Amino acid sequence: MNSTTAPTATAAEPDPGLAHLPADFLWGVATSSYQIEGAASEDGRTPSIWDTFCRVPGAVVGQHNGDVACDHYRRMPEDVAMIAGLGVNAYRFSIAWPRVQPHGRGPANARGLDFYKRLVDELLARGVQPWITLYHWDLPQELEDMGGWPARDTAYRFADYAALVQTALGDRVEHWTTLNEPWCSAYLGYAEGMHAPGRREPAAAAAATHHLLLGHGLVAQQLRDRATTPLKVGITLNLSDHLAASDDPGDLDALRRADGIANRLYLDPLLRGAYPADVVADLERQGIKLPVRDGDLEQIAQPLDTLGVNYYSHNTYAADPRADEGGGYGAGIRTVPQGAERTAMGWEVLPEGLTRLLVRLGRDYPGTPLVITENGAAYDDEVAPDGQVHDPLRVEYFRSHIAAVCRAAEQGADIRGYFAWSLMDNFEWAEGYRRRFGLVHVDYATQRRTLKDSAQWYSRLVERFSR
Repeated sequence: MNSTTAPTATAAEPDPGLAHLPADFLWGVATSSYQIEGAASEDGRTPSIWDTFCRVPGAVVGQHNGDVACDHYRRMPEDVAMIAGLGVNAYRFSIAWPRVQPHGRGPANARGLDFYKRLVDELLARGVQPWITLYHWDLPQELEDMGGWPARDTAYRFADYAALVQTALGDRVEHWTTLNEPWCSAYLGYAEGMHAPGRREPAAAAAATHHLLLGHGLVAQQLRDRATTPLKVGITLNLSDHLAASDDPGDLDALRRADGIANRLYLDPLLRGAYPADVVADLERQGIKLPVRDGDLEQIAQPLDTLGVNYYSHNTYAADPRADEGGGYGAGIRTVPQGAERTAMGWEVLPEGLTRLLVRLGRDYPGTPLVITENGAAYDDEVAPDGQVHDPLRVEYFRSHIAAVCRAAEQGADIRGYFAWSLMDNFEWAEGYRRRFGLVHVDYATQRRTLKDSAQWYSRLVERFSR
């Protein structure tokens, strides 16, 4: 049996501004299926694109994979007890499509669904709300072999799969997120090749973007049409606060282009019913056309009960004709470091960007409640001689970013919840197991869980808010 270190009492840290948050504010922790579950070939699960990608030499650090990960599939009850012990009232997790529908089409796999039924029941029994994400990047490999997200049919296969999950869990789950970070799925997977399936085809990435959003729209409508109990539907985007390095017209255009492809290409069709014209023009100058058909934009623009915001850092952009990456947003753009402290991922710690982003979303896209669905930092954590994991940089990261959320609420942003990323150290995609984001340290050799100082801090923060 695993050993988990319980929270210990220490002096309370300064209140980061909790009085500005609504009384029913949601506090949670988040994970995703491939990153923690393991049991990659058990109980009928078939390979996902990440199982395949991990076998490509050089694709993932150390040729790591998610075959075992955190062994959550076997250790789920004690992991749920650990979540409840933190005092949070919500847990965001994703469903593994190839576990529920092994071939990406056809009937449900009862053994796979049973795992999620047990997970939901464990959470509810302990007073923790389940927040389901239907897609967190683990597309069944068989669907990729048929074209993947660049193929329009995948959006309809996604809707079929979502119906299977809703049939099994819809009577007990209120909060549903369709997609996690479609920008990553489309751009990192199909243009940059840094994530599964590892393709480098810009036109395919644009098609994947549209079909991911179409899949969202189909599923959002279907969830509501089939619901037998009240539910809330959302989508999670990885969004960043963007600034120009100067008022120079070239820098301002670099900002426009970067913000367009990273933020507005997703926000505008979801919340305004149209792709941003300037971004469409930018793509067409590159010979890339979004495969929009009649009725698609109306389907995509389904009402959202929540917009999930994943935030990790801020970017400042400048024009540079010699640059060919611009932080992944096109030739002639470069990112300008701000001289801030960096996490182990190399990302600058700039919490003020989160305040600006949330205020902007409330201003430019009013009427949609916001939930921070991921926020956190990777550091090189080690177990100390006293058996504890002391991570003061992560504690400060959470303190400063929760304070940034509170400042945004004070300025009028409608923010309903905050999920720390992540519950525990896990498989960090192309970075394998060398990057640790967890509130809980995982010894991958023994699967021992140890609450870090940051977990104890977060638990006390939630307790203070609840008084």
